[in-house]
Amino acid sequence: MMKIIRQILESFRFAFSALKSNLLRTILSLLGVTIGIFAIIAVLTLVDSLEKNIKDGLSFIGSGVIYVQKMPWLPEGGGEYKWWEYFRRPQASLAEYRFLKDNLKYASAISIWSDRVNSTVKRDNNSLGQVRLVGGSEGYELLYEVPVEKGRYLTQDEINAGRNSVVIGYEVAKALFPNNEDPLGKHIKIKNMKFIVVGVVKQEGQGFFGNTTNDYGTIIPYNAFRKLYPTGTGRWNEIPSNIALKGFESDIGLIELENEVRGFLRTKRGIRPSDKDNFALNRPEAIINVISGVFDVVGIAGWIIGGFSMLVGGFGIANIMFVSVKERTPIIGLQKSVGAQNYFILFQFLFEAIFLCLIGGLAGLFLVYLITLIPMGSLVVTLSLKNIVLGLGVSSAIGVISGIVPAAVAARLDPVIAIRAT
Repeated sequence: MMKIIRQILESFRFAFSALKSNLLRTILSLLGVTIGIFAIIAVLTLVDSLEKNIKDGLSFIGSGVIYVQKMPWLPEGGGEYKWWEYFRRPQASLAEYRFLKDNLKYASAISIWSDRVNSTVKRDNNSLGQVRLVGGSEGYELLYEVPVEKGRYLTQDEINAGRNSVVIGYEVAKALFPNNEDPLGKHIKIKNMKFIVVGVVKQEGQGFFGNTTNDYGTIIPYNAFRKLYPTGTGRWNEIPSNIALKGFESDIGLIELENEVRGFLRTKRGIRPSDKDNFALNRPEAIINVISGVFDVVGIAGWIIGGFSMLVGGFGIANIMFVSVKERTPIIGLQKSVGAQNYFILFQFLFEAIFLCLIGGLAGLFLVYLITLIPMGSLVVTLSLKNIVLGLGVSSAIGVISGIVPAAVAARLDPVIAIRAT
């Protein structure tokens, strides 16, 4: 066993010496592999980073959440988006929310909420426009991340009674309470109605889509929101309400929850068994799946582009290995004459090809790493361990494929004929 290990290590040493003695040829040979690995891993890294940033940017719509809404996010059943049919559907109502809340067994959290994205909030002479005003019922904070940094979130009593309490975003607090003034316990005006500030949400920064999530947001009880704007009755001409539900972790894919919601909602709306649903059950995963499908196509394009470079690089390395075998034929004869086994010669040239490809792969990965250092605004590019391992794995595979035939030819040489070769 020790003899085999010693011979394998000797093969490594021979391979390294051969590559070092022909440095220019080595560099020219690995260019194809470098370009190929760079093309493949660069595309996969950009695709993975872009997909992650988009998914993080969509975090404000929740994860593992089902929405009961009037309009579907994607065409139902595929094909054309029949907006003229969807438009005639009734809005989700407060009565339906209460009915679902009382009857659902597979929901870990349920909330009804409504929002207005162009509200203006005031405090004395300070005001801020284009603020997202959310009116949420109980359970809203369980469905969406609301990291309160100062104060607290809305209490159950405040939500049930529809009191004029508000949780404000970081930028809202900064604009209305300058000079580090403490906003807790102070009043702000929303549509000329006074609300007392009970909490401030932690700064989140700008999202991938330019949205600032909770930074420019305010959250008030749903019943307080209904005092400001007509909503919750289910009529078409009001600010729409959204019923959002979260299932249990044991309900894989939220199948049980979705079926339960559909059944109860059809009962509540009196829909006959032969009729279609007049509501949409929207899932964030549907949008993410569409995005993932697009990125899969881009990833395949990256493999095709990089594959051509790898093909050229592989042929180049195989060529170089055949030349190397021819140059070192007398040495191979000497090695075999003093007892070197065929596998020793095979490993010697195979390791040389793998080394060559690994060096090219590492060079390609280094170029990809340099890309991650380039500032790209809100897009954060990260070279993942998965892509590093993939790059090195592909490089090693190309080395094996390119070097196996020349190595086999070298291993089968007759020692007498090889020593006489010039």
